[in-house]
This record gives sequence, structure tokens and C-alpha cells, in this order.
Amino acid sequence: MTDETRGSPAGLAGDGPEDEPPVVVKIGGAEAVDPAGAVDDVADLVADRAVVVVHGGSTVVDETLERLDIEPEYVESASGVTGRFTDAATMEAFSMAMAGKLNTELTAQFRSAGVDAVGLSGIDGGLLAGPRKSAVRVVDDGKRKIRRGDHSGRIESVNADLLDGLLADGYTPVVSPPTAGAEGDGAVTPVNADADRAAAAVAGALGADLVLLTDVAGVYADPDDPDTLIGSAATPDELAAVEDAAEGFMGKKVMAATEALSDGAERVVVADASASDPVAAALDGAGTTIERSALGDGADRDPAEGDGGETA
Repeated sequence: MTDETRGSPAGLAGDGPEDEPPVVVKIGGAEAVDPAGAVDDVADLVADRAVVVVHGGSTVVDETLERLDIEPEYVESASGVTGRFTDAATMEAFSMAMAGKLNTELTAQFRSAGVDAVGLSGIDGGLLAGPRKSAVRVVDDGKRKIRRGDHSGRIESVNADLLDGLLADGYTPVVSPPTAGAEGDGAVTPVNADADRAAAAVAGALGADLVLLTDVAGVYADPDDPDTLIGSAATPDELAAVEDAAEGFMGKKVMAATEALSDGAERVVVADASASDPVAAALDGAGTTIERSALGDGADRDPAEGDGGETA
């Protein structure tokens, strides 16, 4: 993420107690994640801190594809990340589900809770932008291949000025993919991008705390045993333990966490969306907290491939 993407979060943070940074809350889109608790919690939090909400929507995207009789295709990237291949028809369903349905419904929920919410897709105002990846490297039956016709992209810039302006005026942005994919001829195409990594990009650009709400309590040392919750990671060795423990969808969240911290986020918490007051609890130490110090001297990590795909 380039310096040009950074806004002026210090001015916003100064309005809250003890000059606290903004909070980016990512609400997962899996079926098991009920946003109601987070909505009420954000409604309380906005009185004291600037908040940006980013949401996923994997379940509703899958349901939309099913209604349109489109069979989803999942591919494995060269780096071992599995995600949805987004052809033109899938991209149309994705936009319908994310920007058309989910973003509108979630914005309405926040407004019903008294939050002055503004719904935005990553395309609006060039909020989330980067080059479209029309061809992706995939692994099929152990062989590396090139798949063309993809509509995915890597977020390389965030319009932090747009977010800063809305936050300064008392609005709470509710953000979702698709993002603005730049074509070689200068045109802009809606593209799929992972919602965790979108939230990470926003948090990095704003110098914010990032709360990734999901359907488990955090990262478990033993993925099958909730009693092995890893409470925090503040050193490179502790971060390595978290990365080793993270499997499947949790691996993407830990990847997003390291990207957020590398780009300027204050800290990242992976926490349970179903907990009582989930955002406040996460900020108070519930879940798995990863501090910026955990990156050590590796703050400039190269992001892995696999930017398209799941939006949970």
C-alpha cells in the first residue's frame, strides 16, 4: 500500500477519548455469523470513536449463484490459497449479492440502530482500487496452469480521503467489495477481492485498530480445540505460532492481519461475532490480538497470491 493512500486519521482520532485511532470492523459473511450483535455494539461505539465497517458475504453469494443456476468453481492458487474463480457470470452474481443486496440490507440495519451509516462499494469514489487480474496461476491436479477470464484483483490503493471526510462529518461507512479493477486501457471493471483483505487495506490506510469478527473465538493452537485459544501475539515468534496454527479460512484472516499491520494498522483482533458486545470485547482483549510489534523487522512482507475468491 502506497503512502498516497493514507488519509489523516490523527485528526479524526483526536475527537475520541485519549486520541484513540479509528476502528475498522469486518463482519463475516458466513451463515453462522449473525451481524446483530456487531450492529448494536457499533451503535454504542460511534459515540466515542470513528468506525468503518467492512463486510463479506460468501453465503449469500453462493445462494445467488444457486438461484441463477451457476455452478461455483474453486481453484487453488500457486501459493496454496483456495478461492472462488470469478468468471463474468459469477462476477455479475457477486455484484448483485454484495453491493446490491447485502450492503443495502446491512446499511439499513445500522440506520435502524441509530447509526448514520453510508453504504459504499469499493468502486464508489475509487475507494478500493487496483489492477484487474484477468489471468491467474492455478494448480490443477498438481500441475500449474494459467486460467483466463478471471475478474479478481489486488487492492493497491484506498481512498482514505473519502473515508476521512465521511467520518469527520459523523457518518459511518459500510464498505463491501466489489473493488475498482483497472484495465490496461484505463477502463474500470468491477472485480472480486477478499473482504478480510479489503478490511486490512482500509485499516492500514487509516492507521486503525482492525477487528475481524468470525464464527469462532479466535485462532486456536489446535484448530479442533477451543480451549487452545491463542490470546495474543506481540513478537515474531508468537506470530509464527499463530500462522502455523491458522488453517483454512483462518489462514486468510491471519494473512489479512499481517497485511493490515504492515500497512499501518495499530493492532488486529480476530474474535467471535456471537459474543456479547463483540467489538467492545475484542478491543478489551477477547479473541486473538496481533500487535504490530509481532512483525519485527518483517513489516514489508510481500502479500500472497489468491486475492480473488472467498468473501467470508
